[in-house]
Amino acid sequence: MAVNLEKFIREVPDFPKKGIGFKDITTLLKDAEGFKLAVDQLTEQLKGVKIDAIAVIESRGFPFGSALAYKLGTGLLLVRKPGKLPAKTIRQEYALEYGTDALEIHQDAIQPGQNVLIVDDLLATGGTAMAVAQLVEKLKGKVAAIAFVVELDFLKGREKLKEYNIISLVHYQSE
Repeated sequence: MAVNLEKFIREVPDFPKKGIGFKDITTLLKDAEGFKLAVDQLTEQLKGVKIDAIAVIESRGFPFGSALAYKLGTGLLLVRKPGKLPAKTIRQEYALEYGTDALEIHQDAIQPGQNVLIVDDLLATGGTAMAVAQLVEKLKGKVAAIAFVVELDFLKGREKLKEYNIISLVHYQSE
C-alpha cells in the first residue's frame, strides 16, 4: 500500500521568487522513513520495466537515483551542468523561462541499446528531463522510463514527455 509522501515534503512560500510555493524534498530526504518509502514506492512502480542503467540529474536526482541503482542492481550515470564531468562529454541545451541552460553526460556512459531509467526529484515543465532523454537517445540508448518523486501537474511537463513512460509519486494539482 502506498503511503502519501506529501506529509514529508515542506512547502517554502515565495521561493525562489514571490508567489512560488517551492516543494522542498530535503525534508523527505532527512526523514529515514520518508526517504525509504519514496525509494520503495519508486521501486514498486518500476516493476516490469527493463533497466540497465540509471541516469540521475544534478543534484536532487542523485540521492533517489543512487538508492534505486543499489536496489535494482544497476549502474549510475551522472548528468551534470557543463564543465563538471572529467572525461569527454556530449551536451544538450534546453529552454528555460528566460534563456537556456545545458546538461552533459560522458560520451561513453551508455552502450547502444541500453535501457536507461532517468531519475529526478521533480517534474515541472519537463525541459530538464527532455534534455536528458535526448542525451540518452544521442548515445543510442533507450529511455526505459522517467521517474520523479514530485510532479507539478499544473505546469503540464508530462505533456512534453508524452512519448515516455512517466512515473511520479506525489502530484500537486495547483500552486
